[in-house]
Amino acid sequence: MPMMPVTDSMFLLIETREHPMHVGGLELFTPPDGAGPDYLSELRQKMLDSASMRSLFRRRPARPVNTMGYLAWATDAELDLDYHFRHSALPRPGRVRELLELTSRWHSTLLDRHRPLWEIHLIEGLNDGRFAMYTKIHHALLDGVSALRQLQSTLSDSPDPGLADPAPWASTKSSGSSGSPAASGNGSGPGSLLRLTRNSARQLAGVPQAAARVANEAFREHALTLPLQAPKTMLNVPIGGARRFAAQSWPVERVRQVATNAGVSRNDVVLAMCAGALRDYLIEQRALPDAPLVAMVPMSLRGKRDTEEAQGNQIGALLCNLGTDQADPAQRLAVIARSMSEGKRIFKQLTPLQVLLLSAVNIAPLGASPVPGFVNNTRPPFNIVISNVPGPRKQMYWNGASLDGIYPASVLLDGQALNITLTNNGDNLDFGITGCRRSVPHLQRLLVHLDTALAELEYATK
Repeated sequence: MPMMPVTDSMFLLIETREHPMHVGGLELFTPPDGAGPDYLSELRQKMLDSASMRSLFRRRPARPVNTMGYLAWATDAELDLDYHFRHSALPRPGRVRELLELTSRWHSTLLDRHRPLWEIHLIEGLNDGRFAMYTKIHHALLDGVSALRQLQSTLSDSPDPGLADPAPWASTKSSGSSGSPAASGNGSGPGSLLRLTRNSARQLAGVPQAAARVANEAFREHALTLPLQAPKTMLNVPIGGARRFAAQSWPVERVRQVATNAGVSRNDVVLAMCAGALRDYLIEQRALPDAPLVAMVPMSLRGKRDTEEAQGNQIGALLCNLGTDQADPAQRLAVIARSMSEGKRIFKQLTPLQVLLLSAVNIAPLGASPVPGFVNNTRPPFNIVISNVPGPRKQMYWNGASLDGIYPASVLLDGQALNITLTNNGDNLDFGITGCRRSVPHLQRLLVHLDTALAELEYATK
């Protein structure tokens, strides 16, 4: 019975009906030429007949030892694959609007803890002939980076439908057939635990010095964005369990050109797009604060050699000044670039464990968000999470169907009613926006504002 790391069990411990703790994704596909009316049902049956199964997708939480939560995973020896892999159809007229509404409802519901914590939905009925797949998996099993890597492991660069690609839950050649925890780099054997303890002790010894270095930078240079500096906004309120989800793509080349012209990173431009959209949205709602919004930007700590078999959560948290108090888009971009540069410089001077521990300081106030009255009577540690997750860099296919879009759907918490997550997909950047249905009205307006913000950045930097 594999032990559950504390960082993973935390996502089970804090989950409630109002706070589902799964990450998700909506993928759009164009079927291969010659695909008939039974293409999807036949494809699903082929997937169901697949005997290959990663152990990760058989895991469910073992019964908790006490009320403090879960300590171990159990293996489901009789997995009901037909329950986890479902086939659905959109109501007419089958627009993207109906697809996003259906995704919003699925993303609002909790996963069954008596079963392995994942679901996949194949969706037909789009009026343009395409089909979709919505996937959700609990954050205790995979973080967003490793979930996307798992998806990519099932894709190929060949449009040949005769070259069968594996099911999303299948073991791949690169990951091995067992999918064992030891192969993933998160081993749970005695030797692995002993090595982890020794390494942690050495790195923990350097945490006080690391904290002193960060504090010195923050207070001497006034360059770092610290927690609890964010203003109170309409986005930082207690949330309900219902979600809205919106999605759209933009060409990578447009973002790259702005980055080149301004001498900043592409991620800085993405953050500036989001900042401009948030500014316009809050002005529209008559709710823009005088102080600039602060974003928490997750930074993956996984090495480049980590495979899609990587499990668990390895993420640092960097705070970024979004410059929403600046009306000029070029000045706003400069504020963001400077804030991100200073934060990354400090992170590079620390070990991964020190980054994790200091990142915990940035997000620690969220731990008190379930306390009645806490969110309403305190300043938020940050206003929004904006995450840029690496995706495929060229056109990919799944069983002959071309991948047209990958739109991430993420987690919300009390005090954090909106999340923006994006990934690159070939020549596009695919944005997924998740919001509390009650707290964030007219969520789809953010897509319009994102498009406007990018156009303004192009004009300001040309």
